[in-house]
Amino acid sequence: MKKLAQVQSKIVSLKEAEKLISQWKKENQSVVFTNGCFDILHKGHVTYLAKAADLGDKLIVALNTDASVKAQNKSPERPINPEDARLLVLASLEFVDLVILFSDETPINEIMLLKPSILVKGADYDPNQLDENNKKYIIGSKEVKKDGGLVTVIDLVDGFSTTSILNKGK
Repeated sequence: MKKLAQVQSKIVSLKEAEKLISQWKKENQSVVFTNGCFDILHKGHVTYLAKAADLGDKLIVALNTDASVKAQNKSPERPINPEDARLLVLASLEFVDLVILFSDETPINEIMLLKPSILVKGADYDPNQLDENNKKYIIGSKEVKKDGGLVTVIDLVDGFSTTSILNKGK
C-alpha cells in the first residue's frame, strides 16, 4: 500500500471504527480514546498523543468537525486548518491507529458506542471530578468507568498551545 493511502486508511467513519474496535477487543487489545480540535499540530499535541498511545494497544482520536470547533467560540478564525487537513495530519502520526470525526459539542455518543478501554485527556481535566457541570469533568468518564475502563490524564507540555502559537503571530 502506498504511504498516502496507508495514512488515509486510518480515517474512518464511526461505523467502521466500531467494527475495527470490536475486532481488536476480541484480540484482547486495549483501546485508548481521546478527542480534540488539534488545529495546528505542535510539540504539545505530539507529546500528548504519543503518551496516550503508550497507555494501550490502539489509539483512537476523535476530531472536532469545523462546525463543532466554531461552536466552542475559541475565536472567529478557528479552526485555522479545515477538518480534512486536520484528519490527514493526525492520521499521519504512526502511533495513531484511527481518526474519526464528531460533530456534536462533545464526543459522548462516540464514547458510548465505541466503549474504549481507556479514556484520556490533558491534565487540565480531572479524572476524579464527578460534577458533569464542572469545567474539569471528563466527558464520558462515568460511562467508561461503568464499563470497567480507566480514565486518566496526561501532563501538558508547558508553553505549547494552539492559542499561544497564534498569539505569537499578532
